[in-house]
Order: sequence, then structure tokens, then C-alpha cells
Amino acid sequence: MAYSGRLRINMRVSRLYVPVLLNTGQQIELDDENGHYVRTVLRLKKDAEIVLFNGEGGEYLCTLTEVSRKTVLIAVQQKRERSVESPLYITLGLGIARGDRMDLSVQKAVELGVNQITPLVTERCVVQFKDEKKPQRLLHWQKIVQHAAEQSGRTMLPELTDIEYIQNWVGNQQGLKVFLDPYAEKSLADITPKAMRVTLLTGPEGGFTDQERDFAKAAGFIPVCLGNRILRTETASLAALAAVQILWGDFGVR
Repeated sequence: MAYSGRLRINMRVSRLYVPVLLNTGQQIELDDENGHYVRTVLRLKKDAEIVLFNGEGGEYLCTLTEVSRKTVLIAVQQKRERSVESPLYITLGLGIARGDRMDLSVQKAVELGVNQITPLVTERCVVQFKDEKKPQRLLHWQKIVQHAAEQSGRTMLPELTDIEYIQNWVGNQQGLKVFLDPYAEKSLADITPKAMRVTLLTGPEGGFTDQERDFAKAAGFIPVCLGNRILRTETASLAALAAVQILWGDFGVR
């Protein structure tokens, strides 16, 4: 399903990502998109509370000082140091899938704590991008990243990098490097991350070609299997993210 809007983190105070410098005591004017969202979707009025964050850590308790057809002004009142980030740094190379599947994968990856996402062009990728279309798709996915961070309570915004070809991307990764292969003999439980960093490589609907597997192995990626069943591309990436958070991240922390 396509991600169509923001959700509230609780029933009383909404969270909003704003790509600006935030300081206690300042007053900011929302851009047209965020202003429309606050005014028309959330239907907030003057003196309502809202939480702002800029993706650089922490969040700010704020109050709306003006809500009109042309302007939404917000007073930044108090910074709150809060983090829900996992101790495990996760990079995700995500084979580009068709529309809704890709949207779902990006959205849920943010909720599951990914730190960096790179959309990857692979040989069996069914989505073909003309150069002029790439900025539009990246902007679309960036909005999904932002909205998922709002909903999930994150204060650090995951990085969405430019679209890359898989053969160029695999050689520039760090930490424990694994790619999902339903025919692999190892599981995630058989390996250990380096310096609390893991890079996951997941394929498109048609999976990886033999040549792409060779590229990945030559770059130090370890093939791993997620059980005995063949998973859809959007299921595999999310299952892998949940598994590494259970094994080495914050899913086991209370």
C-alpha cells in the first residue's frame, strides 16, 4: 500500500519534521506543505501543542501562535533530549521494487531503525528509471522516510542516498556485510557484526543474478538465509531488519 500521510505518535500531541535549525525561544513559519498539514489535516488551532524535530537529535515542545489560511507560526519553547535509536547502525541496500512494495519497504525500514537506505538498480529490477524521473522518485521516498520518522517517534532522520547500481554500491560498504539468499547455508545467528555495524543487501522481485551474487561475495558480503521459505522482496528486507535488531540491536532491550 502507498504511504498516504502522517500518523500521530499519541492522541494528544502530534510530531512534525521540519528541515530547519531549531532553537528554544525562536518563532518559525511553516512552509506551505507543513502549514497545510497542520491547518487542514490535523486541524490544529492557535495555542495547540505540537512537537517539532529536524532529524539531528532531540525534539522541541512547541505551541502554535498563529493558524490562518496564509500562515502557520510556531513558538519553539523547550528542547527535550530524547532518542529511540538502536545501538546497531544499519545500512540497507534495497533492490528497487514496484511502486507500493518499494514504498512499504522504505516506510517499515525506518520504523525498524534503519540508519541509511540506498535504492539499488539490479539486473532483474522491473522498474526502469529515466534520468529525469529519478529526482521525483527520490523525493517521493524521502517524504516516506520523513513521515515514518514522525510516526515512529524517531529524532534522527535516516539518510536516503542517491539511486545506485548494485555493482558500484557493494564495494563501498562497512561493517558486517550480508545479502539475503534463500539458498544460502548460513543464517544471521551464525555471524557477528563488526563494531555494531551491519549492511544488509536485499534484491528485487526477481532476486539476484549469479553475476550479482559474485559481485557481492567479491566485496565481502556473506549470503544468509531467512528460514526455509521463499519470502517476497518486501517481506525479506523487513524480516532481516527485525532479526538483526533482535540479535544485536534494541529489540531485546527493556
